[in-house]
Amino acid sequence: MKARVIALYLPQFHPTPDNDKWWGKGFTEWTNVGKARPLFRGHYQPHVPADLGYYDLRLPEVRQAQADMAREAGIAGFCYYHYWFGNGKQELELPFNEVLKTGEPDFPFCLCWANESWYSKFWNIDGTVQKKLLIAQKYGDKDEWEQHFYHLLPAFQDKRYIRVDGKPLFMIYREEYFTLMSEFIETWNALAKKNGLDGIYFIAHKFSDLDDLMLERVLAKGFDAINTVGLWVARGKVRSFRQKVYDKIKLKLMNLPNAYPYKIVYPHFLSEIDRLENVYPTIIPNWDHTPRSGKAGYVLYDSTPTYFAQHVKQVLSVVANKREERQIVFLKSWNEWGEGNYLEPDLRYGMAYLEKLKEVLENE
Repeated sequence: MKARVIALYLPQFHPTPDNDKWWGKGFTEWTNVGKARPLFRGHYQPHVPADLGYYDLRLPEVRQAQADMAREAGIAGFCYYHYWFGNGKQELELPFNEVLKTGEPDFPFCLCWANESWYSKFWNIDGTVQKKLLIAQKYGDKDEWEQHFYHLLPAFQDKRYIRVDGKPLFMIYREEYFTLMSEFIETWNALAKKNGLDGIYFIAHKFSDLDDLMLERVLAKGFDAINTVGLWVARGKVRSFRQKVYDKIKLKLMNLPNAYPYKIVYPHFLSEIDRLENVYPTIIPNWDHTPRSGKAGYVLYDSTPTYFAQHVKQVLSVVANKREERQIVFLKSWNEWGEGNYLEPDLRYGMAYLEKLKEVLENE
């Protein structure tokens, strides 16, 4: 059995009432992507989508084309970001609701609860951030948790929903923000069994450098597994004292973003803990946050399909000796264009990243 590669999916690219109010009529992530500009010599910006164009996720044809591309590349399904702020307040729910309601595309999916407050962020030249609250993430009590569960129950019951050990996979983006996490998991597992499911397979999404103590702490809350994302950890591992000084100079004097070669950073995305049965690593094809954050951004430059293929091989080797049901890999991301973090074809590389992924998976 080949590893299951599940790609994180941003359901952002369509107008919403709140985005119209905050940023102007018709705003989507494409607004930031399209106006991005190079900030240093050799900086690849703007990133222009190729085959799918500047799409609108309200269109079923777009959602179908995405699924067709992903399936052809060997991706096992999409993990849609899910925004539930409490008391029924949602954001960016339209694309997934359409997928669920129409039954199309017939492509596996799961959900990641992106449980963060939303802020309008303003980056200063020294990299510090000023925030203005847009929507607060609220967790409520058991009545709120039950409302949230029953809202998602039709998705959990859908034949396309990705399962592990027979349970619907549900990821939580920031478990550390939810002080009643254990009680929430216990409540949802009870509700799942009451409604004919075997329970929920909870995964914690973690950016920090995972060690045995943190693993034990997170699993003790009721999580079944952890998804590690080595993006920020890797940057720290390659930054020498000299590099840290240089970064400060870039920010304060040269007014440049923090930038590192992808080929130097990607070998540090993984650690030995990713070999554990209940730890799932992440494939990271590229990163460039400057369309959103400008000169305070973090850039992995000179990512190429060749380096990406080497990274994929490295990740697959880490999960190769796990039981079949545990050979799971997440891919960050399918379409985070505003973070320069995507697999969809662009004008520079076309389908090359997708083709490399397919090639590596077929030769696994």
